[in-house]
Parts: sequence; structure tokens; C-alpha cells
Amino acid sequence: MELIIENLMKTYANGVQALNGVSLTIPQGMFGLLGPNGAGKSTLMRTIATLQDASSGSIRLGDLDVLKQHEQVRRQLGYLPQEFGVYPRVSAEMMLDHIARLKGLADSAERKQVVEALLQKVNLWPARKRNLGTYSGGMKQRFGIAQALLGNPKLLIVDEPTAGLDPAERNRFYNLLSEIGESTIVILSTHIVEDVQTLCKRFAIICGGEVLYVGTPHDAIKMLEGKIWAKSIDKSEVDDYRNTYRVIATNLSEGKLFIRIAADENPGNGFEHMKPSLEDVYFNAISTKMDLVTL
Repeated sequence: MELIIENLMKTYANGVQALNGVSLTIPQGMFGLLGPNGAGKSTLMRTIATLQDASSGSIRLGDLDVLKQHEQVRRQLGYLPQEFGVYPRVSAEMMLDHIARLKGLADSAERKQVVEALLQKVNLWPARKRNLGTYSGGMKQRFGIAQALLGNPKLLIVDEPTAGLDPAERNRFYNLLSEIGESTIVILSTHIVEDVQTLCKRFAIICGGEVLYVGTPHDAIKMLEGKIWAKSIDKSEVDDYRNTYRVIATNLSEGKLFIRIAADENPGNGFEHMKPSLEDVYFNAISTKMDLVTL
């Protein structure tokens, strides 16, 4: 099964164009959607999740028309939004049981088995009796994945799932998503480059509502080989360098300001050749839409 998005457009009533001709083909596995805040990622995710309509275009999940067959799509869908609420005085076990009822699991024995399996899968079984209000940020995210997996969805959407997590919780979440992606279409929407590089075989960069790149992290990095250069400058010189070079990012390190530029040939002037990274790919792509990216 594939998710096929063709020429998707979304313009809000206030005239803001959030999506401008987005076309993507997303197969089974982990697919990253990388872009800055306000790039159109959440609009795209909400449209795929049948939570809002598109202005035009099409989305198909297998044989289903996502923009028209909302109820059928929702039976195949799991969704973890960027922000979601929990009932703080209800245990994880009770809440999952309640959500399972809402999703049509009427048989109590089957429901108990499903809830236990999901809590084991997301490593929350030892904390199943604890109220959700006592959970850490990472535990709440893992609970969110558990509820999204109810009903064995064929498509799972996770929107900025690792934002705010500490490194240990982020690693746990990486392992969980990797396992899920072995048998499900998983769309990971994020502005964190590390998330995509760690988890996704393929990804897209979106900015200003447009798709700027689609491919593998390896191929994307290879495109910039021999084209990334860096040097340390005074802060007062940034504007001058921007007027002369294609500055894709700046970075403060140990009190010094470093700039990274994209150039096909050695620019001289003290610049040193640097090995490209996926961050360079990302910043190079979105620099056409944004004036300057500061790390």
C-alpha cells in the first residue's frame, strides 16, 4: 500500500496559502517530512488525517480517496498530533481501554489483550496503573503512540514527536518508531534533522507550502559534496558576507561566529572545505525561502 498525494493545495480564508502543489508518493516504512515551523507540515498532516479539507488536489491511501472517504480512512489511520491532552487522573490502562471501546472493540477479553499488548509494546506496562498526569513527557508520547496504534492502522502520522524530549527518551522513541515502520506507513513530521537522519530511508523537505526535495538522506548529502565551505567571522560582517556569498547557516561556537556557505568552487577568502551534512542539505534548500537560518 502507498499514500499518493498529487498537486495538493490549501488556501485559508484569510488568504494564506499553506500548501502549494504538494505531490508525494509515500511507501510502507518511515518517511520524514522536514521543514521549519510554519512550513505547511501540520496543514499537510491534518489534511491527510481528514481533519481539514484541501482547496484542490488529491490524496489516495491504497484504493481509498482520503479527501472523500473520511470514515473509511479513519479506520486505517493512527494519528499523534504535536500537542494532545490526557486526562491526568486516569491511568494509562483505563484510558486505552476507553479509547479501544470508542474504536469498536466491544469484546472485553479481546480489548484487555489488545491494551496489554500495546502497553508492552511502548514499554509502559510497569506504569499502567499510574495516572497519566504523573507521566514524563516521553512517557506521554509513548502513550500517544499506543492510542494511535489501536486498530492496527495502515498509516501512522506523528507530528513533531520528539520535541522537548531528553536524549534518553528520544532514543526510546526512535527505537519504537523504527519497529512500527517495519509494517506500517509512518509519516514523521519534524523540524529536527537528526530525527530524519536516524529514522527515515526517504524524506521530503517542505517550506513555504512547497516540496523542495524528495529522496534519501544519503543521496541528498551526496549532492552537496565539495560544495560546503565554512569560516569564522565577526558578527558585524554577517551582512557583508550574505551580500557576497550564498550563506546557508550561521553557528555560534565557543564565542565565535561561524558561517557555512554553498559554492560550486573554492571561494577563497579563508573559507575551508567542509564535509556536507543533512543539516546543510536542509538549510541549503530552505535558504531560498528564508533570509537566514541561525542554529
